[in-house]
Amino acid sequence: MKRKREMEKRSELRSAIEELSVWSKGQPGDDNLEVAHIPTTPFLYVCNLILQVLDKIGPTMAVLRQDIDQNIQRLEILCQSDPTKYSNLIEMLKKEDSEGNTRKLTSCSRAFLWLTRSMDFMVALLQRLVKDPGQNMEQAVEESYNSTLKPWHGWISSAAYKVGLKLLPDNKTFISLLQTKDQNLDNLKEDMQTLVSLLVPLLEQNHSILRVYRLDRLKSA
Repeated sequence: MKRKREMEKRSELRSAIEELSVWSKGQPGDDNLEVAHIPTTPFLYVCNLILQVLDKIGPTMAVLRQDIDQNIQRLEILCQSDPTKYSNLIEMLKKEDSEGNTRKLTSCSRAFLWLTRSMDFMVALLQRLVKDPGQNMEQAVEESYNSTLKPWHGWISSAAYKVGLKLLPDNKTFISLLQTKDQNLDNLKEDMQTLVSLLVPLLEQNHSILRVYRLDRLKSA
């Protein structure tokens, strides 16, 4: 509850920046995946912030939003079963890998995969808006979706997305929803760029881990 109250006082972007800044400082200084550590609680906290940003985009992202929410819950349930052991999300992947369950539709490994891909989408969208804040929202969202999620989605998810694309807010409305009262456009662009710069290396690590567990090429059912 305390974290939720704190989140309400700041923008979603600034909350994510603060969380990721602490997270990135705790990462190992090399690429050795044997010592890789993904802190489960901060990871899920940032995923919840992404949900709030998707809410601002509107019904277009309803399917994606529902998937993210279910995947967050899946990881939270396993984490709560043994908070000490599963404080490192990698332990969930190791557990399911040893059991041969990583590819099951309800696995935590798949949940981690799709949460990572959802973050890829958010990064792609923010990058486009930083480059051109006046870009048409439909174009920005569609290009971001096509480059990150569409290659892995089945026809049902893709069809649902296409319907929702017509329900997007205009660019000005979306930007205003992301801004806090004390922010101008330049401040917002700076926050977007900072968030992207923090997310990119962490997502690269996530994808490296997914490749190790042979999850990186999985598509939706």
